[in-house]
Amino acid sequence: MGRHVIEALGCTRIVIEDGKIVEIGQPRATFCPLFLKTRGITELNEESIRKNIEFRIQDFGMCMPNRKMRMRDFLSYGVSELIGMALTKGMIDAAVMVCEGTGTVVVSDPELAQGIGGRVSGIIETSPIEEIIQAVGRDHVLDPERATIDQVKGAEMALSLGYRRVAVTVARAEDALEVRRRLGQRSAIFAVHTSGLSAEDAETLFDVCDVITACASRAVRDAARRRALYQVGNKVPIYAASLWGEVLLKTRVEMLGRPNVTSPEEPPHPLF
Repeated sequence: MGRHVIEALGCTRIVIEDGKIVEIGQPRATFCPLFLKTRGITELNEESIRKNIEFRIQDFGMCMPNRKMRMRDFLSYGVSELIGMALTKGMIDAAVMVCEGTGTVVVSDPELAQGIGGRVSGIIETSPIEEIIQAVGRDHVLDPERATIDQVKGAEMALSLGYRRVAVTVARAEDALEVRRRLGQRSAIFAVHTSGLSAEDAETLFDVCDVITACASRAVRDAARRRALYQVGNKVPIYAASLWGEVLLKTRVEMLGRPNVTSPEEPPHPLF
């Protein structure tokens, strides 16, 4: 089952080896509105983080061979929900995402995209898990031998597989720039895991991305006040940074059939 490093629950570094938690770092944020809403977690600390990660391992097999791969929508405006909807409606052909046990993958099944992105985010390092690789499809895993994470190469792989327009999740501004440079408008770029970004990187994301999640990033929220074309979400804002992103978010609002709700200017939790 190998070694898996994720940043989650307040950007805490968590290391899982062979299905066991071996390291929990210090959270950079001690509160997350999404985890309060979905799991009732009022404070992110070592105990609450450990309990949540143990729950994920037991509930759906995170970092385990028995990992449940498909999932229906969980949040109204999560990135994986938006990608799943875009796949369903034919707005994209495939998505380049990151999954524990596989690294960078290319998926075209909406429930598979949701099962990968909706359950685990902030994957920094992972090891191959053959059962997960088989569930995704070995020919759709960028590097099944090492489970490499490389979204730029994953985007190129998606085109080589015959997909015409692909969503790509990126956590680094330089990756967003490179994906746009290499794929142009054949890519729909989703910026994720943005907490702690510099102001310069936040501006770069608005230059080249289509959809950007705010996470706990002050820099992204500051840039969004000037540059976002549209905003959704009442816990963690999601911003449209392009006309295509605006259409996507408005399509989601229409699909949900209820008015768009946006966050207040200053959330009741610290940003960094």
